[in-house]
Amino acid sequence: MRILVVEDNRDILTNILDYLTLKGYSVDCAQDGLSGLHLAATEHYDLIVLDIMLPALDGYQLCQRLREEARCDTPIIMLTARDALADRLQGLKVGADDYLLKPFALSELVARIEAILRRSQGRRTRQLQVGELHYDLDTLLVSRAGRPLKLNPLGMKLLAVLMQRSPAVVRREALEEALWGDDCPDSDSLRSHIHQLRQVLDKPFATPLLHTVHGVGYRLAERLNDL
Repeated sequence: MRILVVEDNRDILTNILDYLTLKGYSVDCAQDGLSGLHLAATEHYDLIVLDIMLPALDGYQLCQRLREEARCDTPIIMLTARDALADRLQGLKVGADDYLLKPFALSELVARIEAILRRSQGRRTRQLQVGELHYDLDTLLVSRAGRPLKLNPLGMKLLAVLMQRSPAVVRREALEEALWGDDCPDSDSLRSHIHQLRQVLDKPFATPLLHTVHGVGYRLAERLNDL
């Protein structure tokens, strides 16, 4: 299971990372809201542990943008020292699944993680869809209008990011980082992979789904008025 922890307090973050790793989880982390949003929107996680008081973008804003803009349904546990009812209701309103008050026992955090994962694994289909395009993240089967599509591993990863963000524009830099991290081969590599993806995704069909937004990036959209 892969977990993202977004927490700006270095001591708390270190304790959570060490404990979750000890419990067998694969853990990534971010110490500000914008970095957390980028990771959550471009990578797959089974659960997100999210502090509310963050620099750049607070936890409420991050959670809301994941739910409304990135269409991310990954379970979220919010961490905060705020114990007022209004604060807890605000967290649930923007899409959090649970709310844990600081200070907390790490064992309680893990218990809540396990409970949410048990529930979410039963109800989440892990299927992406944009119009007639379908992508099953568990079986890695991609089809359009019922026709199976064959993609290489980088093409699959590129398609997943674009579908998760559809119909929003995904910037070139975000796609390059999702594919290669900080080690992008060269400036034409992404363009080459986009071309290969378009050949499989759009060429055999009458209506294109993959669109270039010149000078910005790319997006998947079912209709022209989505652009």
